[in-house]
Amino acid sequence: MKIDRLLAMTILLLNRGRISAKELAERFEVSTKTIYRDMDTLGQAGIPIIAHQGTSGGFEMMSQYTISRQLLTMDEIGSIFTAVKGVRAALDDRTLDRLLDKVESLLQRSDPKPGVSQPDDLLFDLNPWGQGKSARDKVRLLRQAAGETQKVKLQYINMNGTDSWRVVEPGRLILKGNVWYLQAYCTLREDFRIFRVSRIQEMSMLPDLFNPRELPPLESYDWNPEWSDKEAYSMVTLRFSPLVRHRVGDSFSPEQISLLEDGSLRVQAELALDEWFYGMVLSYGGQAVIEAPELAANEVMRRAYKIVEQYRKPDRLLST
Repeated sequence: MKIDRLLAMTILLLNRGRISAKELAERFEVSTKTIYRDMDTLGQAGIPIIAHQGTSGGFEMMSQYTISRQLLTMDEIGSIFTAVKGVRAALDDRTLDRLLDKVESLLQRSDPKPGVSQPDDLLFDLNPWGQGKSARDKVRLLRQAAGETQKVKLQYINMNGTDSWRVVEPGRLILKGNVWYLQAYCTLREDFRIFRVSRIQEMSMLPDLFNPRELPPLESYDWNPEWSDKEAYSMVTLRFSPLVRHRVGDSFSPEQISLLEDGSLRVQAELALDEWFYGMVLSYGGQAVIEAPELAANEVMRRAYKIVEQYRKPDRLLST
């Protein structure tokens, strides 16, 4: 509908600044002539839109113009309120309490408050299950260090179990799924790195200040197969008991899983035969079997025997 398009354009111009007629036409799937007519309509309605000519031209809203609360529905205000509550639970940040108050102030006295008159039908809880106070304390300290541009010294254990001390310049915190990560410049590696916060054993803010660097876009951290040793990958066939069907669905994509007649599941996937793989298989106990390749099955068997021998020792000393 035209009225919906006009409202969407108004909000887009408020948020984006100058936008060309061509971009608007592509976004709303109409002709540029329609866009020009829409801009005339908005102008006649009293919305202060400025048109700029030339190669860098386009439409933009006057900077003094703001949106009225009446353009937000109760459901939209409720969604904002719910999202802010979820972020507050993850960060334990008092400033978010003030933001919640501001969102509530958008309501009229007669409006029901979100989550009070009826239970929330949607809940954003970004706080991972089982995350204790220590995890939130880490996040809080790293946010403070990033905001005050202070370096942080931390003890970190990487994915291979290697322990090291690093001095980093915190950039941003990232909540990916239910795991916190820190994007920071590592002075040891002289490059940006992503650190999993749960693997930080100890850390402290240093008095040394740093000049903030431009952070690489997160898209640059997308997995690139060329980063890995292709020779370490093999086509693996695993069979799982029906008792662990829920876990299999969490770990593998549907196209990798097939259901067998006896109720068991077969997984075929190209995987790296590394510590993660063997740890994953062993974590299933007797509910998982490697059907191929044989060398991977033999390696799991060797590790299982080593575990058995470990418990046969009278003093149960850990072997290296």
